[in-house]
Amino acid sequence: MSAPDERPFRPSVGILVFADDGRILVGRRLRGAVGTWQPPQGGIDPGETPLRAALRELQEETGIVSVEPIAESAGWYTYELPSDLPDPPRWAARYRGQQQRWVALRFTGSDSEIDLATDHPEFSAWRWASLAELPTMGVAFKRSVYEQVAAEFAGLAAMIAGPRSRTSDATGERALEGPP
Repeated sequence: MSAPDERPFRPSVGILVFADDGRILVGRRLRGAVGTWQPPQGGIDPGETPLRAALRELQEETGIVSVEPIAESAGWYTYELPSDLPDPPRWAARYRGQQQRWVALRFTGSDSEIDLATDHPEFSAWRWASLAELPTMGVAFKRSVYEQVAAEFAGLAAMIAGPRSRTSDATGERALEGPP
């Protein structure tokens, strides 16, 4: 039996960017679990609040600045990285996984604002997805976190969508090169 992992969890933030129809922004990963989809996420710098980290990471990963904060998760969610991960993130040597606070933001811009061609690209494509899809899109070791996040924010997604929710005809993905 191996000794328990004593490394701490990396403080990080998950970001739910809600469109006016209640769907969330997800990106197809470029590194690590290539091809899987996830919402923007990233580390919380020392002295930074989860909201501040969410706004910074969102801009760094997607170019988005047109958002309004609407909610934060009630608590922190954690996941451990598998020991056999073929392409671990650069922070894996110091941390055994991540402890995430999730921040919900309302997108107030237009799709043309989303630009994945950043200084350090994270995603190859993006699309709007239902919150209920979240647990099935990502890597298996994050599934439990995504299930909990989807459950916690389901009421918010329904409230945002309201009776004017659009049909699913606008779920097409956008490639790194930008909108068509």
